[in-house]
Amino acid sequence: MHRLLLTLPLLTLLASAAEPAKPAELKKEKPFTPGGIYRQGDMQRPRPTVITPPTATTAPSDAVVLFGGKDLSKFIRKPRKDDKDQSDVPNWKIENGYAEITPKGGDIDTRDKFGSCQIHLEWATPAEVVGKSQGRGNSGVLIHGWGEVQVLDSYENDTYPDGQAGAIYSNYPPLVNASRKPGEWQSYDIICECAQFDEKGNVLQPARITVLLNGVIVQHAAPLETKLQEVGFALQDHHNPTRYRNIWVRPLHRYDENAKKNDAAK
Repeated sequence: MHRLLLTLPLLTLLASAAEPAKPAELKKEKPFTPGGIYRQGDMQRPRPTVITPPTATTAPSDAVVLFGGKDLSKFIRKPRKDDKDQSDVPNWKIENGYAEITPKGGDIDTRDKFGSCQIHLEWATPAEVVGKSQGRGNSGVLIHGWGEVQVLDSYENDTYPDGQAGAIYSNYPPLVNASRKPGEWQSYDIICECAQFDEKGNVLQPARITVLLNGVIVQHAAPLETKLQEVGFALQDHHNPTRYRNIWVRPLHRYDENAKKNDAAK
Protein backbone atom coordinates (compact mmCIF):
# COMPACT_ATOMS: atom_id res chain seq x y z
CA MET A 1 0.00 0.00 0.00
CA HIS A 2 2.76 2.43 0.93
CA ARG A 3 4.82 1.44 -2.12
CA LEU A 4 1.92 2.33 -4.52
CA LEU A 5 1.49 5.78 -3.01
CA LEU A 6 5.20 6.53 -3.43
CA THR A 7 5.28 5.64 -7.13
CA LEU A 8 2.17 7.58 -8.28
CA PRO A 9 3.92 11.02 -8.56
CA LEU A 10 6.75 9.42 -10.48
CA LEU A 11 4.37 7.73 -12.92
CA THR A 12 2.53 11.02 -13.49
CA LEU A 13 5.79 12.82 -14.22
CA LEU A 14 6.92 10.14 -16.67
CA ALA A 15 3.58 10.25 -18.49
CA SER A 16 3.76 14.05 -18.83
CA ALA A 17 7.29 13.88 -20.21
CA ALA A 18 6.22 11.40 -22.85
CA GLU A 19 3.55 13.73 -24.26
CA PRO A 20 4.67 15.98 -27.16
CA ALA A 21 4.98 19.67 -26.25
CA LYS A 22 2.12 21.85 -27.48
CA PRO A 23 3.18 24.77 -29.72
CA ALA A 24 2.76 28.21 -28.17
CA GLU A 25 -0.39 29.91 -29.37
CA LEU A 26 0.29 32.95 -31.56
CA LYS A 27 -1.11 36.19 -30.19
CA LYS A 28 -4.08 37.17 -32.33
CA GLU A 29 -3.62 40.60 -33.89
CA LYS A 30 -6.36 43.13 -33.39
CA PRO A 31 -8.34 44.39 -36.41
CA PHE A 32 -7.30 47.54 -38.25
CA THR A 33 -9.14 50.77 -37.55
CA PRO A 34 -10.67 52.66 -40.52
CA GLY A 35 -7.93 53.65 -42.95
CA GLY A 36 -5.96 50.43 -42.47
CA ILE A 37 -2.90 52.04 -40.85
CA TYR A 38 -3.36 51.52 -37.11
CA ARG A 39 -4.75 48.53 -35.30
CA GLN A 40 -7.23 48.83 -32.46
CA GLY A 41 -5.54 50.01 -29.28
CA ASP A 42 -2.21 50.78 -31.02
CA MET A 43 -0.08 52.73 -28.54
CA GLN A 44 2.08 54.01 -31.41
CA ARG A 45 -0.87 55.90 -32.87
CA PRO A 46 -0.35 59.70 -32.74
CA ARG A 47 -2.16 61.45 -29.93
CA PRO A 48 -4.84 64.09 -30.67
CA THR A 49 -3.87 67.73 -30.28
CA VAL A 50 -4.49 68.97 -26.75
CA ILE A 51 -6.54 72.17 -26.48
CA THR A 52 -8.27 74.12 -23.75
CA PRO A 53 -12.06 74.05 -24.30
CA PRO A 54 -14.13 77.24 -24.36
CA THR A 55 -15.96 78.81 -21.47
CA ALA A 56 -18.88 81.23 -21.51
CA THR A 57 -16.46 84.11 -22.07
CA THR A 58 -13.33 82.57 -23.65
CA ALA A 59 -12.64 80.83 -26.95
CA PRO A 60 -10.89 77.45 -27.31
CA SER A 61 -7.10 77.73 -27.20
CA ASP A 62 -6.76 76.75 -30.88
CA ALA A 63 -9.23 79.40 -32.09
CA VAL A 64 -8.70 82.73 -33.83
CA VAL A 65 -10.78 85.34 -32.02
CA LEU A 66 -12.39 87.68 -34.54
CA PHE A 67 -14.44 89.71 -32.08
CA GLY A 68 -13.97 89.58 -28.33
CA GLY A 69 -16.12 92.57 -27.47
CA LYS A 70 -13.70 95.48 -27.95
CA ASP A 71 -13.08 96.20 -31.62
CA LEU A 72 -13.78 94.97 -35.16
CA SER A 73 -10.21 95.21 -36.43
CA LYS A 74 -10.42 91.66 -37.82
CA PHE A 75 -13.16 92.81 -40.20
CA ILE A 76 -13.39 95.10 -43.24
CA ARG A 77 -16.48 97.20 -43.90
CA LYS A 78 -18.31 96.67 -47.17
CA PRO A 79 -20.26 99.95 -47.61
CA ARG A 80 -23.45 100.10 -49.63
CA LYS A 81 -23.23 101.75 -53.04
CA ASP A 82 -25.63 104.52 -52.01
CA ASP A 83 -23.66 105.39 -48.87
CA LYS A 84 -21.62 108.59 -49.05
CA ASP A 85 -19.20 107.09 -46.53
CA GLN A 86 -17.18 104.53 -48.53
CA SER A 87 -14.69 103.89 -45.74
CA ASP A 88 -13.69 100.24 -45.18
CA VAL A 89 -13.44 100.73 -41.40
CA PRO A 90 -16.40 99.08 -39.60
CA ASN A 91 -18.67 101.62 -37.90
CA TRP A 92 -21.08 99.31 -36.07
CA LYS A 93 -21.87 100.36 -32.51
CA ILE A 94 -19.78 98.55 -29.91
CA GLU A 95 -20.86 98.47 -26.27
CA ASN A 96 -21.21 95.99 -23.41
CA GLY A 97 -19.19 93.39 -25.30
CA TYR A 98 -21.33 93.28 -28.44
CA ALA A 99 -21.39 94.91 -31.87
CA GLU A 100 -24.70 96.21 -33.19
CA ILE A 101 -25.55 96.97 -36.81
CA THR A 102 -26.09 100.70 -37.33
CA PRO A 103 -28.11 102.38 -40.11
CA LYS A 104 -26.12 102.09 -43.36
CA GLY A 105 -23.38 100.37 -41.40
CA GLY A 106 -22.79 97.98 -44.28
CA ASP A 107 -21.69 94.34 -44.16
CA ILE A 108 -18.47 93.54 -42.36
CA ASP A 109 -16.16 90.97 -43.93
CA THR A 110 -13.44 88.85 -42.31
CA ARG A 111 -9.93 89.92 -43.25
CA ASP A 112 -8.68 86.35 -43.08
CA LYS A 113 -9.78 83.14 -44.76
CA PHE A 114 -9.67 79.67 -43.28
CA GLY A 115 -9.68 76.05 -44.36
CA SER A 116 -12.19 73.54 -43.03
CA CYS A 117 -13.27 75.09 -39.76
CA GLN A 118 -15.76 75.72 -36.99
CA ILE A 119 -17.26 79.20 -36.85
CA HIS A 120 -18.78 80.25 -33.54
CA LEU A 121 -20.78 83.40 -32.94
CA GLU A 122 -23.63 84.65 -30.79
CA TRP A 123 -26.38 86.96 -31.99
CA ALA A 124 -29.52 88.67 -30.75
CA THR A 125 -32.42 90.23 -32.61
CA PRO A 126 -34.16 93.33 -31.17
CA ALA A 127 -36.21 92.69 -28.02
CA GLU A 128 -38.90 95.01 -29.36
CA VAL A 129 -40.67 93.20 -32.17
CA VAL A 130 -41.16 95.34 -35.26
CA GLY A 131 -42.40 93.88 -38.53
CA LYS A 132 -43.03 90.28 -39.48
CA SER A 133 -41.65 87.49 -41.63
CA GLN A 134 -38.26 88.63 -43.04
CA GLY A 135 -38.59 92.04 -41.39
CA ARG A 136 -37.72 90.84 -37.88
CA GLY A 137 -34.04 90.98 -36.93
CA ASN A 138 -32.89 90.02 -40.41
CA SER A 139 -29.15 89.51 -40.92
CA GLY A 140 -27.00 86.60 -41.99
CA VAL A 141 -23.64 84.85 -41.97
CA LEU A 142 -22.58 85.15 -45.62
CA ILE A 143 -20.00 82.42 -46.23
CA HIS A 144 -18.41 83.44 -49.52
CA GLY A 145 -18.93 80.87 -52.25
CA TRP A 146 -20.74 78.56 -49.84
CA GLY A 147 -24.05 80.17 -48.95
CA GLU A 148 -25.80 82.15 -46.24
CA VAL A 149 -26.72 80.89 -42.80
CA GLN A 150 -29.79 82.98 -42.09
CA VAL A 151 -30.07 85.14 -38.99
CA LEU A 152 -33.68 86.07 -38.16
CA ASP A 153 -36.15 86.36 -35.33
CA SER A 154 -37.94 83.06 -35.94
CA TYR A 155 -39.67 82.84 -32.55
CA GLU A 156 -43.39 82.57 -33.31
CA ASN A 157 -42.70 84.32 -36.61
CA ASP A 158 -43.85 82.50 -39.71
CA THR A 159 -41.88 82.88 -42.94
CA TYR A 160 -40.81 80.64 -45.82
CA PRO A 161 -38.95 77.61 -44.40
CA ASP A 162 -35.68 78.09 -46.29
CA GLY A 163 -35.52 81.67 -45.02
CA GLN A 164 -35.87 81.24 -41.27
CA ALA A 165 -33.13 81.14 -38.65
CA GLY A 166 -30.85 78.16 -39.12
CA ALA A 167 -31.59 77.83 -42.83
CA ILE A 168 -28.99 77.70 -45.58
CA TYR A 169 -30.81 80.51 -47.29
CA SER A 170 -32.86 79.48 -50.35
CA ASN A 171 -31.49 75.93 -50.13
CA TYR A 172 -32.04 73.99 -46.92
CA PRO A 173 -34.62 74.78 -44.21
CA PRO A 174 -33.45 74.03 -40.67
CA LEU A 175 -34.26 70.54 -39.41
CA VAL A 176 -36.05 72.11 -36.43
CA ASN A 177 -36.88 75.60 -35.20
CA ALA A 178 -34.72 76.01 -32.06
CA SER A 179 -35.09 79.79 -31.77
CA ARG A 180 -35.19 81.69 -28.49
CA LYS A 181 -37.36 84.71 -27.77
CA PRO A 182 -36.57 88.12 -29.32
CA GLY A 183 -33.78 89.94 -27.49
CA GLU A 184 -32.27 86.75 -26.04
CA TRP A 185 -28.77 85.71 -27.05
CA GLN A 186 -28.58 82.82 -29.47
CA SER A 187 -25.55 80.88 -30.68
CA TYR A 188 -24.36 79.44 -33.96
CA ASP A 189 -21.71 76.81 -34.44
CA ILE A 190 -21.14 76.40 -38.15
CA ILE A 191 -18.86 73.58 -39.29
CA CYS A 192 -17.55 74.02 -42.84
CA GLU A 193 -15.83 70.98 -44.34
CA CYS A 194 -14.14 71.68 -47.66
CA ALA A 195 -14.57 69.32 -50.62
CA GLN A 196 -12.07 66.49 -51.10
CA PHE A 197 -10.59 65.53 -54.48
CA ASP A 198 -8.60 62.70 -56.02
CA GLU A 199 -5.34 63.21 -57.93
CA LYS A 200 -7.27 64.00 -61.12
CA GLY A 201 -9.41 66.65 -59.47
CA ASN A 202 -12.56 64.54 -59.26
CA VAL A 203 -14.71 65.19 -56.21
CA LEU A 204 -14.42 62.36 -53.68
CA GLN A 205 -16.55 64.13 -51.12
CA PRO A 206 -18.52 67.36 -51.64
CA ALA A 207 -18.21 70.33 -49.34
CA ARG A 208 -20.49 69.91 -46.34
CA ILE A 209 -21.93 72.26 -43.77
CA THR A 210 -23.30 71.48 -40.33
CA VAL A 211 -25.04 74.11 -38.19
CA LEU A 212 -25.97 74.07 -34.51
CA LEU A 213 -28.43 76.70 -33.32
CA ASN A 214 -28.41 77.05 -29.53
CA GLY A 215 -26.63 73.69 -29.30
CA VAL A 216 -29.19 71.91 -31.47
CA ILE A 217 -28.28 70.46 -34.88
CA VAL A 218 -30.34 72.26 -37.51
CA GLN A 219 -28.18 71.36 -40.54
CA HIS A 220 -26.39 68.02 -40.67
CA ALA A 221 -23.56 67.61 -43.21
CA ALA A 222 -25.64 69.29 -45.91
CA PRO A 223 -23.78 68.96 -49.24
CA LEU A 224 -22.80 72.10 -51.16
CA GLU A 225 -21.46 72.47 -54.68
CA THR A 226 -18.55 74.77 -53.81
CA LYS A 227 -15.02 73.54 -54.53
CA LEU A 228 -13.36 76.36 -52.61
CA GLN A 229 -10.69 75.27 -50.16
CA GLU A 230 -11.02 78.37 -48.04
CA VAL A 231 -13.70 79.98 -45.91
CA GLY A 232 -14.24 83.69 -45.44
CA PHE A 233 -17.50 85.22 -44.28
CA ALA A 234 -19.37 88.46 -43.76
CA LEU A 235 -22.02 89.54 -41.27
CA GLN A 236 -24.88 91.08 -43.19
CA ASP A 237 -26.39 94.52 -42.69
CA HIS A 238 -30.07 93.98 -43.59
CA HIS A 239 -31.34 97.26 -42.09
CA ASN A 240 -32.07 95.64 -38.69
CA PRO A 241 -30.15 96.44 -35.46
CA THR A 242 -29.06 92.85 -34.88
CA ARG A 243 -26.24 92.29 -32.36
CA TYR A 244 -23.21 89.98 -32.42
CA ARG A 245 -20.66 88.89 -29.84
CA ASN A 246 -18.06 86.14 -29.10
CA ILE A 247 -16.98 85.47 -32.68
CA TRP A 248 -14.18 82.96 -33.21
CA VAL A 249 -12.97 80.41 -35.75
CA ARG A 250 -11.01 77.22 -35.12
CA PRO A 251 -9.56 74.67 -37.55
CA LEU A 252 -11.36 71.40 -38.18
CA HIS A 253 -8.76 68.91 -36.96
CA ARG A 254 -8.20 65.63 -38.83
CA TYR A 255 -7.76 62.10 -37.53
CA ASP A 256 -4.07 61.29 -36.93
CA GLU A 257 -3.06 64.78 -38.03
CA ASN A 258 0.05 64.58 -35.83
CA ALA A 259 1.42 61.46 -37.54
CA LYS A 260 3.96 63.36 -39.68
CA LYS A 261 5.11 65.39 -36.67
CA ASN A 262 5.71 62.24 -34.66
CA ASP A 263 7.53 60.49 -37.52
CA ALA A 264 9.84 63.47 -38.03
CA ALA A 265 10.73 63.49 -34.33
CA LYS A 266 11.95 59.87 -34.41
